[in-house]
Amino acid sequence: MRLVVNSGPLISLARIGQLALLPTLFGEVVSPRAVLDEVTRDPTLPGAEVLAKAEWLKIIEASDRDAVERLSAWLDAGESEVLVLAQELKATAAIDERRGRNLAAALGVPQTGTVGILLLAKSHGVIPAVMPLLDQLGASGVHLSSRLYEQACRLAGEL
Repeated sequence: MRLVVNSGPLISLARIGQLALLPTLFGEVVSPRAVLDEVTRDPTLPGAEVLAKAEWLKIIEASDRDAVERLSAWLDAGESEVLVLAQELKATAAIDERRGRNLAAALGVPQTGTVGILLLAKSHGVIPAVMPLLDQLGASGVHLSSRLYEQACRLAGEL
C-alpha cells in the first residue's frame, strides 16, 4: 500500500516516537518536497533530524501543477500537493486537518490520519495499545477531541 503523508501525521508521530510505524505499515511512504521542507526547516521540530535523513521517505512532486494551484485556494501548499499526488499515485493520503480530509473525501482520495495509522498499527499487532499513545499525543500538545479519542479507543477495543 502506498501512503502520501502530510506534515501533521509526521509531526504527531514524531512527538510520540512512532515514525517507524510508517515504513512498517506501508509499502511505500511518499511526501512532496513542500511537506519535507515544512517538517525539517527548524531542527528543533519533533522528528526534523530523523525525517531529513529518512531513507524510507520518498520525495515526489505532483505533476499536475494546475490542480495543486487550484487546491491552494483552500489548503496550504503541502496539503494541496499531498491530495494531488495521492490522486496521481492512486494512494492513500495521510492528513489530519479537517479541511484537507473533507477535500480528500470530495475528490475521492482514500485517507487516514495519525489516529487511523495508530489503529492500523494495533490491528496489525505492531503496537499493543492505542490509548497510551493517544494520551502521549495529548500530553505533547496535539489536540484530539474527546469524541475522536473515545471513538479511537472503542475501535481499538480499549474502552
